Amino acid sequence: MAALQQGQVYVVTGGCGFLGSRLVRMLAERSPNVSEIRVFDLHLQETLGTLSTDKVRVRLLRGDIASLSDVRSALRGCHLVIHTASLVDVWGRVPASKVTEVNVTGTQNVLRACEEEGVQYLVYTSSMEVVGPNVHGDPFYRGNEDTEYRVSHSQPYPVSKARAEELVLAANGSKVNGGKTLYTCALRPTGIYGEGHQLMKQFYRQGLRMRRHVIRVISASTEHGRVYVGNVAWMHVLAALRLQDVPCALAGQVYFCYDSSPYKSYEDFNMEFLAPCGFRMLGARPLFPYALLYLLALLNVLLQWALRPLCTYAPMLNPYTLAVASTTFTVHTDKAERHFGYSPLYGWEESRGRTAAWVRSLEGGKEQ
Repeated sequence: MAALQQGQVYVVTGGCGFLGSRLVRMLAERSPNVSEIRVFDLHLQETLGTLSTDKVRVRLLRGDIASLSDVRSALRGCHLVIHTASLVDVWGRVPASKVTEVNVTGTQNVLRACEEEGVQYLVYTSSMEVVGPNVHGDPFYRGNEDTEYRVSHSQPYPVSKARAEELVLAANGSKVNGGKTLYTCALRPTGIYGEGHQLMKQFYRQGLRMRRHVIRVISASTEHGRVYVGNVAWMHVLAALRLQDVPCALAGQVYFCYDSSPYKSYEDFNMEFLAPCGFRMLGARPLFPYALLYLLALLNVLLQWALRPLCTYAPMLNPYTLAVASTTFTVHTDKAERHFGYSPLYGWEESRGRTAAWVRSLEGGKEQ
């Protein structure tokens, strides 16, 4: 491996998010060639500024990914961008136009800023939902990056992520200011879990209201691939290094993010962290027929439409989330290992232990 240029400047868009903040910490600890990490986000997490050391400076830059001038300012003079900024919404909590603005227009701004500021390397955080699960319920069983699948998008979030990934990959090989070439790749995490995951916190609080019970609504035979946030961050770090070292190996490629986490239904997987807190699953089989769940999902859509002039009604159950939860989507691939030497930094036992400890810290509101 050739020696990488020292004193590099990295920009992490969305650097204060669930994945972004973990990535910033890992870059500060494990990237000796980086002298400055710029954390670009609309809502800053001031504690990340304390990660600065004698060797690396962590700068917090408040800015809007939908503003080209903000993005250009953040990227000026940098060597590589890791674009994690994204608005994840499959419940209708925000208008579809806002999802598109952040995920598509924001990505267009990053690409244009790379062109105008002469930035050569871009690692994009995509999503498994670029592929599926689709609304038809077609299983994706132990698939890889080349598996054929009937991609079918209708909701703003997967539509926007698919479009953004397409833009990133299409930009690979284009020229940037200074006559240089832009090299891009995209990483597709499956369901990310770990400390600080807000959806897991919602499940925890919902279970508390049910006196530490979780009602089984999805068959245990439905399997989903999950990946620990630390391993997703680690894959980004390795991809960023290798993209610079051997661009032709990664440029224009997509990679699923994977580790040794077991394949289980969402409910059974969540119980790996809720059970140590005294939670119990009710029912070996789903307590409600699928047809009833689907009718409830449709009713939620109707209520959401009716209440829109008065308030934001965004329940977790809708036809899309029901289809995703009910459809097997698991990946089995070694592409990242072959292309840039990735192997999970955290094994399943450690990943589970760290996440379970964080969930226990939620007891009495004592989150760490």
